[in-house]
Amino acid sequence: MVGVLESEWGIIIILVVVVLVFGSSQLPKLARSLGSAQSEFKKGLAQGKKGDGSDADAEPDATGDTSTAKDSDKPSAASG
Repeated sequence: MVGVLESEWGIIIILVVVVLVFGSSQLPKLARSLGSAQSEFKKGLAQGKKGDGSDADAEPDATGDTSTAKDSDKPSAASG
């Protein structure tokens, strides 16, 4: 497969197949979604590099909050 991508004709054949499969009207939508996916991936990589890894051990709860509830945060049985 790598040999096909190295030649000019291989790239042209792949482009023709993509146009036939997706149709010319769907190609702009496909390119837009690939571009947004790429930018989201780059944002995620940048955020991962920013973090020092200290909060990688903490598992977020259902709300996404990594802080744990303290005894004073919990409702007491007497309060009802």
